[in-house]
Amino acid sequence: MNTVRVVFSIYILLGSFSFSKNSNDFDWIKSLPKPWELTEKNFSSYLPMFKQRFPDFHDRIKAINLWRVGTPYGIFKLGEEKEPDTDPILRIDTSDCTVHVLTTLAFAESIDWSSSRQAMIDIHYKVDNNGKKDPTFKSRWHYTSDRILNHPQTVNITSRLLPRSKLEEVTIELNRKDDGSEFLDLDWTSSQNILFIPSEMIEHIRMEDLPRVCGIAFVKRSYFSMGIVIAHEGYLIDRNLLIHASSNEKRTVKVDFFDYYFNESGPAFDGIMIYELHKKI
Repeated sequence: MNTVRVVFSIYILLGSFSFSKNSNDFDWIKSLPKPWELTEKNFSSYLPMFKQRFPDFHDRIKAINLWRVGTPYGIFKLGEEKEPDTDPILRIDTSDCTVHVLTTLAFAESIDWSSSRQAMIDIHYKVDNNGKKDPTFKSRWHYTSDRILNHPQTVNITSRLLPRSKLEEVTIELNRKDDGSEFLDLDWTSSQNILFIPSEMIEHIRMEDLPRVCGIAFVKRSYFSMGIVIAHEGYLIDRNLLIHASSNEKRTVKVDFFDYYFNESGPAFDGIMIYELHKKI
């Protein structure tokens, strides 16, 4: 991996001259209070500032990501504010991996708490038969791979990064366990063919082909028997920095992607999917 890391670093260095916003703008983030300690009202007061300082949507996603590093970890902390999951639709005091990804995307689109909450509903829930989004447990995008393949704001680009021969395909019925039962009580399953980049092929990605800010999802083959493909997700920033809510660190962290993925014990997962981030149309 050493040669790959050197080439990768060159791409990042060259890209920084073309794509980085003035570092002073990102330094401003260091002067801000910890977002997870703010009230909803106080947190909301900073969203127009982010929009003014970072008019580019992807710069704003990067900036909000950096601001949220350190957020305490808490798993399954979002719900519909009604049974069977009474947790809030939107929150800032804690995150798990998907909560961090989706709420950051919602905040990047918004100027106050109300618009952030509506953006979160647009991102986190499917359209019903009447063309509306009613936040319910069963209408939630529970499966990250399903969202990546079918949501217009998290658009799959995995197959654009490598030739088909270097990708792996899994045919799976999401939410269907090997014993035939549903993993979650949704009255829903979905048969899908999903392409991902296996660990041994990650070094073949031309890093300049990646968006400078994108989503990255991590595949775990051992989850396939439960009807699940993705075990974790986060943001890949400037093609090298992974920002994600870490269950091990118990907080949101920023780390070198390659150091995180290829650790001393070997690859942390079995592959990845990459997706672009889009504003609501």
